[in-house]
Amino acid sequence: MVQGSQRRGCSVIDEDLHRLADRAGVSTWYRDAFGHDNAVSPDTLRAVLRAIGLPGDSPGQIADSLAILQAREDGRHLPPLMTADAGQPISLGQQEGAWELTLENGTRRSGTLNPGESLPPIEEPGYHSLEIAGQRITIANAPAECKRPRHGSWGVAAQLYALRREGDGGIGDFAALARFAPAAARQGAHAIGISPVHAQFSADPDRFSPYSPSSRIALNVLHGDDAGLLDGFSFPEGEAERQHLESLSLIDWPAATRLRLRRYRALFDALGGTHPDFTAWRAGPGKMVEDHARFEALHGHFFGTDPSRWNWRSWPEEYRHPASLTVQRFAVEHAKEVDFHAFLQFLAERGLAHAQHAARESGMEIGLITDLAVGTDGGGSHCWSRQKETLIGLSVGAPPDLLSPQGQDWGLTAFSPVGLMEQGFSAFIEMLRAALRHAGGVRIDHVMGIARLWVLPEGARATEGAYLRFPLQDMLRLIALESHAHQALVLGEDLGTVPEGFSDALQARAVHGLRVLYFERGEHGFKPPEYYSRTAVAMTSTHDLAPVAGWWSGHDLETRKSLGLLGDDTAIWLSYEERERDRQALWGAMQASGAAQGDAPEAHNTSPAVDAAIRHIGRTNSTLVLLPIEDALGLREQPNLPGTYREHPNWRRRFNGAAEALFDSPDVSHRLQELEKSRPS
Repeated sequence: MVQGSQRRGCSVIDEDLHRLADRAGVSTWYRDAFGHDNAVSPDTLRAVLRAIGLPGDSPGQIADSLAILQAREDGRHLPPLMTADAGQPISLGQQEGAWELTLENGTRRSGTLNPGESLPPIEEPGYHSLEIAGQRITIANAPAECKRPRHGSWGVAAQLYALRREGDGGIGDFAALARFAPAAARQGAHAIGISPVHAQFSADPDRFSPYSPSSRIALNVLHGDDAGLLDGFSFPEGEAERQHLESLSLIDWPAATRLRLRRYRALFDALGGTHPDFTAWRAGPGKMVEDHARFEALHGHFFGTDPSRWNWRSWPEEYRHPASLTVQRFAVEHAKEVDFHAFLQFLAERGLAHAQHAARESGMEIGLITDLAVGTDGGGSHCWSRQKETLIGLSVGAPPDLLSPQGQDWGLTAFSPVGLMEQGFSAFIEMLRAALRHAGGVRIDHVMGIARLWVLPEGARATEGAYLRFPLQDMLRLIALESHAHQALVLGEDLGTVPEGFSDALQARAVHGLRVLYFERGEHGFKPPEYYSRTAVAMTSTHDLAPVAGWWSGHDLETRKSLGLLGDDTAIWLSYEERERDRQALWGAMQASGAAQGDAPEAHNTSPAVDAAIRHIGRTNSTLVLLPIEDALGLREQPNLPGTYREHPNWRRRFNGAAEALFDSPDVSHRLQELEKSRPS
């Protein structure tokens, strides 16, 4: 291997660096999609090790970091939280002596642990407190698997911002979702998958990608719902602008954001900055977003006066830590502004709760399935408030592959595996609870990130990264435990390069992977429906791919060609030739499943292809089917085109018609009826 031959020529210091990296879970080499083995540079290793708190910049630092790892592994000191499987003995390393266990329900148990013995099994799932040898830790005792949906379930997937209602001011919101849910339920849907609703940056409305949030704990305030909060409240000064923004087919995020925030500011002032429900919420669930409210006030203060201070790491040192006295003083001196941003979070959570209630009251078994982004913007509130658990100075992406030979830098950061373990996984648990508080399920974007992430130092090329290993089984147990606590299913977006054994680990915990029509192929072409995995969610497409009508017609190829994304003339020709072969192959597979009849329609005749694809995906063995609204409507445009930014209207397209009327068309209603009939009972 390249890695081995390079290592033989390394210095003693580099050998020790590699040893530290291996012990710390940082890959010293990786195999790319072309089958080539590549060594990770010493500079990258040092940068990653610094970010996880195990520096290796000198022989002394390497020795100290190795000593820290050895102390963790010898079992003399327990971590703040340990995960376990319900009904299985719990190994406590070298611990011995008297122990007392307090279950989550208050029941107490005690005993004595002899050398080499394990703690007796705990049958009850939950977070239990254990005292032994002068230490108190939490035992997160997980059920065997996550909640499973009823086999044969189906739902729809919608980009929340795309939904329309009268008075939305140009952005889809939770009020529109609350109207959409009963309409979907009447068609027989059991679930609605929605785009991420994480908090963005109120002071910078140009940043609106739902997958690049400021926080994965706080909510996007632009989706809030203020209905019924103050009788008689109106905002006439924004009426003309509202009507204009609602008439647009593409969202004007900056203008719509400013309008909605002005409306909310007027409502906040009209309420005198308080309301009984808001006061009660802030004393309870609202506590977890208090840091975010302070961050928003600070961000507006610094970025508003100096655009170069967009990132909190560019603020004066005394403002970079949420617990500092300076930040506390700022919160007191700017209490009304902090209160306003807390109020925005209240409106958002109120709206999300109402939408989930509307879905369940309409008869949906699952209701909303929220979406959990793979990371956050390193300049956002989540990173600012959870610095010990975050990979500050690193970005997340993907190594080179066939589609992206230069690799990918997603411009996000994520949790530090070392930081999570040292802090008892509190930030991870907090994030899961935020995603599930008002939902019947969650989709975890790039779920491979609970096993490993491709990380790269800030400013480095995407090829100059390394894989960072995460405590997979610990994180799966916590996911299963929160699924059990919230009685919510868990989906894992597992498209792309998957580590060996990872799919089996997901299935063992009933984390349902995604099976997308275009990618489900075997040696002999597209897979028959019965070959789809049972512990999975079958989909015709995703937000990053063309809807069936766009794929069948080749509209996606035309778009990529116009943007120069298909390569030279030869590559363009090959792409169109391959699509024609795929059309014929897919039609043949749909004929074989009974979803299609007759000859394959021409590329421009998309309706028969859309209808057949929906019937085909409905017949799959997968427990759950999620149909993107774009396919129900027969649309050609996809919500997001990876590899583009301003040159393509990503995250801006809106559906035509009111949210509650999207299924009124006979064609759309017929497609959903066909999907309902196709699902196994």
